[in-house]
Amino acid sequence: MKKLKIGNISLDNNLILAPIAGFSDVGMRKLCKKYGAALTCTEMISAKALLYKNKKTADLLATFEGEKPVAVQLFGHDPKDFYEAVKLPILDKFDIIDINMGCPAPKIYQNGDGSHLLSDIERAKKIVAAVKSATSRPVTVKFRSGIDSGHIVAVEFAKAMEQAGADAITIHARTREQGYSGVADLEVARAVKEAVKIPVIVSGDCVDRASYDKILKETKADGVMVARAAIGHPEVFSEILGKEVKVNKKADIFEHIAELEKHFDERFVLLSMRAHLSQYLKRAQIKSEKRVEILQIESLKELKNTLNCIL
Repeated sequence: MKKLKIGNISLDNNLILAPIAGFSDVGMRKLCKKYGAALTCTEMISAKALLYKNKKTADLLATFEGEKPVAVQLFGHDPKDFYEAVKLPILDKFDIIDINMGCPAPKIYQNGDGSHLLSDIERAKKIVAAVKSATSRPVTVKFRSGIDSGHIVAVEFAKAMEQAGADAITIHARTREQGYSGVADLEVARAVKEAVKIPVIVSGDCVDRASYDKILKETKADGVMVARAAIGHPEVFSEILGKEVKVNKKADIFEHIAELEKHFDERFVLLSMRAHLSQYLKRAQIKSEKRVEILQIESLKELKNTLNCIL
């Protein structure tokens, strides 16, 4: 398995857990790290909200004991916000600063954040330069191939990010218009790899060892990011790495819950686990009617008792 180095951070392999809004919480990251992810990353976090000391935003910064290396992903559109946010002591525990320039969500896009920056390369460069000037840590950028099929800017954008000082880039070779539908365009990802000298990580459609091998073969990328395939299935990292592990789905679910309980109150844990449980239980072949019933449980005690009975 190929190793990967981002700036001065050396990874054990080149498999990375993607920042996944609503999913890549501290509990999920702990399990993915256990099963072999070389780098974990928080959900995307507003640089501006950090400056306003928003509690909900700060909650997203929770890490588990020994979570190294770990990246924090920031989003926004004002270089000054990024510059000030990166200097906050609350971010000191993170090894890498990742900048989101690919989120396709309408609310994010319409605010000038995420994938909107694909249409404003000069602003994107200023953001990267601002972050680089504020920290000595590696800075990475995650972006999409373009706004739509008529505006594929991935190569131009990649070159601009490298010029601005990015230490590595992640290309999700779908357009903003595609969202998460269709297939990632590996030809675009390969063109990005050929255009820059910094490490290139490819995100999109990595679900098993075969797809991992295909991505590396067709793009010559330095690393691969795993996203939706890890939801409810953190052992996908071990499967891709070719490591035989005994998976105890119930133990994993309880470990996920236990990690969240270290950081959050009961209501937060229950709400956070619902999306995860939907996938965990589906993979455990629990019938849909029972899954719906479980997702409506309102106490952790009842949830744990029910899980003990069915798993």
